[in-house]
Amino acid sequence: MMSLFEELESRGFIKQMTHEYEIKKNINEDKVVFYIGYDPTADSLTVGHFVTLMFMAHMQKYGHKPIVLVGGGTVMVGDPTGKTDMRKMLSRDVIEENIRKIKGQISKFIDFSDDKAIMVDNSDWLLNLNYIEFLRDIGVNFSVNNMLRAECFKQRLEKGLSFLEFNYMIMQSYDFLVLNQKYNCIMQLGGDDQWSNMIGGMDLIRRKTGKQVYALTCNLLLTSDGKKMGKTESGAIWLDKEKTSIYDFYQYWRNIDDKDVEKTLKMLTFVPLNEIKELCSVEGEQINKAKEVLAFEVTKIIHGEEEAIKCMEASRALFSKEGNLDNAPKYDVSESELGCSLLDILVSKKIFPSKSEGRRLVTQGGVALNENKISDVNFILNIDAFKDGKAIIKKGKKNFYVLNLI
Repeated sequence: MMSLFEELESRGFIKQMTHEYEIKKNINEDKVVFYIGYDPTADSLTVGHFVTLMFMAHMQKYGHKPIVLVGGGTVMVGDPTGKTDMRKMLSRDVIEENIRKIKGQISKFIDFSDDKAIMVDNSDWLLNLNYIEFLRDIGVNFSVNNMLRAECFKQRLEKGLSFLEFNYMIMQSYDFLVLNQKYNCIMQLGGDDQWSNMIGGMDLIRRKTGKQVYALTCNLLLTSDGKKMGKTESGAIWLDKEKTSIYDFYQYWRNIDDKDVEKTLKMLTFVPLNEIKELCSVEGEQINKAKEVLAFEVTKIIHGEEEAIKCMEASRALFSKEGNLDNAPKYDVSESELGCSLLDILVSKKIFPSKSEGRRLVTQGGVALNENKISDVNFILNIDAFKDGKAIIKKGKKNFYVLNLI
């Protein structure tokens, strides 16, 4: 039987680690407490968070105890990692609402029953710190020279790094110290872009307590050409169905590049590795079976099996005339809207995120009505477009929507 570390490695999670022998031993032979942090910068997590959520879920599946840290304190400073500009400052009320919403999303991955996992908010210990005491007790352990060499700061130095953001590494490191002292947390996991911050926490604990703790990062979710996955022409792919519809979420994975199918099946689903190998050992159109499994499994994790089945049937109906067309994403159009611009109607239904985006797609030939391309941005929708009260809109190559005349 494959060990946990071997499974994580085979699925493509493992990127960097601080102590290979000790980490493998802890993961494979012991039951450890570990943590991963999420700053509530928005009221939903995105596809970019998917990998670390699955990383954490696999660890828990093998008996390890996750601490999910929501950064109600650190988000007030802002992580400069991967950012070209300073993050927008959020009010406390907005932060609290963001935390409330993302907690529900994380619960789809992690079992918090019977103390199998805990969720903590670092605002509980960060917001009431005495600044001078914190500098003397914690800040003294950090070398500014070493911090400036960290990747998370390098790209910001040219454009300007605020002193506020410069404190982020120290605060995240302090989180690890608190969790180690309070919960005996000995390992921090996270995306590879967090490596410098994680090393800072490990070093702080060693200096303050003499204890050895560990850091382990996972690969970021990138496409085969090195771009961040989860971005579309309309923006980020969110886990919240109000921000990204369930059907659009499903279709994103159904339409993924052939080269990325095996990797995403390994990292973002619980499908056994031998089944994934078999699904992806084909060429040409046969890879569509693997894409359908991927889309179904990730949608099931986020939105539930019932919604995943609906999306699968809708997708089959629109692509190959199989399945149940009633499950396709539908938008009601009233008779009073007939005679109006199709573009305006599609924007009002949020099929297009904006009118400018709609115009661009139309002029590029990316919009069709009942399989007929629309080339006129002023095209008027009338009753002739509806057959049995329905009209089908195609956006891009593979996204379909049903307009239902009421």
